[in-house]
Amino acid sequence: MHDPTHNQTAIADRLADFAATLTADAIPETVRLRARHHLLDAIGIALASGKRDFAQRTLVALQRVGGAGDCAVLGLPSRLAPRDAATLNGLLCHGLDFDDTHLGAIVHPTASAFPAALAAAELAGADFERLLTAYILGVEVAARLGQAASSQFHAAGFHPTGVVGAFSSALVAGKLLDLTAAELRQAQGIALSFASGSLEFLEDGGWTKRIHPGWAAAAGLQAATLAASGFVGASQPYEGRFGLYRSYLGARFEACDLSRATADLGNVWELMETAIKPFPACHFTHGAIDAALALAGDINGTAVEGITVRLPREVMPVVCEPEDNKKRPANSYDAQFSIPFLVAAALRRGQVTLAEIEGDTLRDPEILDLAGKVDCEPDPDSPYPKSYSGEVSIALSDGRNLHHREEVNRGAAGRPLANEEIAEKFRQNATASVSTRRAEEIETLILAAPDSLPAQQLAAALGTA
Repeated sequence: MHDPTHNQTAIADRLADFAATLTADAIPETVRLRARHHLLDAIGIALASGKRDFAQRTLVALQRVGGAGDCAVLGLPSRLAPRDAATLNGLLCHGLDFDDTHLGAIVHPTASAFPAALAAAELAGADFERLLTAYILGVEVAARLGQAASSQFHAAGFHPTGVVGAFSSALVAGKLLDLTAAELRQAQGIALSFASGSLEFLEDGGWTKRIHPGWAAAAGLQAATLAASGFVGASQPYEGRFGLYRSYLGARFEACDLSRATADLGNVWELMETAIKPFPACHFTHGAIDAALALAGDINGTAVEGITVRLPREVMPVVCEPEDNKKRPANSYDAQFSIPFLVAAALRRGQVTLAEIEGDTLRDPEILDLAGKVDCEPDPDSPYPKSYSGEVSIALSDGRNLHHREEVNRGAAGRPLANEEIAEKFRQNATASVSTRRAEEIETLILAAPDSLPAQQLAAALGTA
């Protein structure tokens, strides 16, 4: 483990200085263009989420506590107070588990950074250039804080998106609210007491994971405004005795590499390493889904006797256990985190879209029969966490054995989706809720908006269903 506490500036200080001095001109145009596509991807998912039961129930609950406000909700006519808008927008962006992921950090950065940026930009009266810069800052911080944990958050039972998202969102909001470097340090120290996100939802398909990035966005916004008012936070929220890594990871702290929390700031842009999902399921499952899809056409109606899926050992507790739940998912969220079900659906349907994880598909006897034949094994040769490999072997009743391996999952840095593929994904998601014309208007707005466009105008356009 590399511990910077003895010979380097504190992590919070370095991140605060970077946030305070970052300008749009310092960000390469290729990064800024890609960032617009990540925003487009998130908005499409939010539009597809808006009519779902979990979204509507969350909206009612937030209105009951906070009432109406001035900040836009993506794809919905309701307007909420800033913290509530950030919460709901984060839930909408993450609610279908279709949003981007930094694979090395195992973090969904946009689902907290964008809602925090949108709410803070509305509050500050900022323009699109400042919103985009702050959003990119949030992705960079979340990716580095996640990587510093060396994949240990999941092992300790925490969802890193909710945990590190509070800190990155504090810097996003603070940047837009013009906090000084000293205030940005305090904002991170305050966020330490707000960061949260339990993985217990894996046991029973609870909805709680959906709200983690939105809660992080709201926590970051609150931390930034407290810091702006002079509230004092912990001075070493990351490397301190009860800081993020020691407190949340316990004995696993020894595996951390805290130098990665600030490595190559301003030189390497982690947004370019952030994967866009081709499937609406946990990213850990994508290599196996693609492997299954590659084999689906070769079964030719032959009876399947057994299916073996090999994937990184580290992800198996998330997508293979508990076995009974994974083979017969109780709801769509269970299905999104189930290797047996997703591989079976891919083999049976020849695709994995939102339709494969909803409604009657969850009770399809042929899919469930195949899922019951899936055994998961660890892959000793997996490149995890650089990419999420997947390998599928199928034993058929005619004696054939089919096999396919995906070393690098589609969407990962080694196989990124092209910008046009991201735009097409947006169209498919958006048109599940809005007209083709409306989807085209939103796509043009995000990809071609001038830097000078007021964030309030942008938010108002996105908040119209």
